[in-house]
Amino acid sequence: MSTSSETPESWIGSFCSLLGHEYFAEVSEDFIEDDFNLTGLQNQVPMYKEALEMILDVEPEDEEDEEEEEEEEEEDEEEEDDNDAVMRGEDGERLSGGYRRPSERRSTRLANDLSVIESSAELLYGLIHQRFITSRPGMQHMADKYALHHFGSCPRVFCNGARVVPVGCSDIPGQETVKLFCPSCLDIYTPPNSRFQSVDGAFFGTTFGYLFFMSFPELEISIKGDPLNLAAISPAFGQTPEEQQQQRPRPEAESRSSSLTSTPVPTTMPTTAVDLPVPPPLPPQPSVINGLPASNFAPGLGPGKIHENRIYGFRVAERAKTGPRMKWLREKPADINMLDESTRYHLQYGGDPDGDDGTANGNGHFDQLSRRKKAPVRRRRRAAGAEGGATNGAGREVG
Repeated sequence: MSTSSETPESWIGSFCSLLGHEYFAEVSEDFIEDDFNLTGLQNQVPMYKEALEMILDVEPEDEEDEEEEEEEEEEDEEEEDDNDAVMRGEDGERLSGGYRRPSERRSTRLANDLSVIESSAELLYGLIHQRFITSRPGMQHMADKYALHHFGSCPRVFCNGARVVPVGCSDIPGQETVKLFCPSCLDIYTPPNSRFQSVDGAFFGTTFGYLFFMSFPELEISIKGDPLNLAAISPAFGQTPEEQQQQRPRPEAESRSSSLTSTPVPTTMPTTAVDLPVPPPLPPQPSVINGLPASNFAPGLGPGKIHENRIYGFRVAERAKTGPRMKWLREKPADINMLDESTRYHLQYGGDPDGDDGTANGNGHFDQLSRRKKAPVRRRRRAAGAEGGATNGAGREVG
């Protein structure tokens, strides 16, 4: 027989193993014991000290508290004897009433305090968790859960099963429940299971989702291949931006296809693709855009990846009541260079996009700002120098 006793599960482990808490990461005790990581939380959580002791599995009672409780029990027993003599009738039986023994009152008070401490401990752990997942060890812990597909996938069809991460719409507790952020379409969704509806979104915060993908740019956002056979719906899947540019519908072709429903096509109209204007080829596409791989920059958006409403195969007009709405949210330029804000800025104002020193441009935007900020200082110095010279001149004349 094995005599080894199993160690009891910690409060953090039991909290993260509850149903609906699958998104949470287990915060290390070293992180919680660092007072710097808990700055400002004491004013947000009631019974902060007791809640922190419950999270760390620290016994809250000490010898002084035990002595005080023993003294209170002795006083309560004396009061109980006095009240017991009053609360009995002529036959010696105890009268029914609202009186309760001190031990019963004490147990009720302890139960109420314990429930308050438990709710405060959950709130405190959630706020600590919000800070932990933005640290280096917390990021790595969430990256492991992301790789194991613990957070699920995007429900949007054109995202091709992209994995999502939990985020919050507010950093203040009690505002919103947890949401799921998709890096493929840059949108948020409500978790599909109702058990996550009781999880506060502030326990994940508004920073984690974007900081996570900036910290791990090598992560593959979209699933390789086409498991959902989306190429049959839209040929844009599995194509490069140059191929998508070549297959974009031309204005003449669009007008011709729409005219098929109203008027016949004249025989004199050119019907070959040679007569139609060919769109200009795309410039060389960068491999990295704003510090992120271009392949991971919203791969679920762009031409061919936006659902179009159709009736019997014909597209619904955009101005119709049942037409597409908020279509611009799903659009992405075919030329990814248009999104390179750093290069476009330095092309306009000069300087090196890879350099950090903005004062290298002699006639650039940074020099204008620096002159604008230093001008009041020079004027004050000149005014002070003029006053000092007049005083000295008066002094010399008097002397």
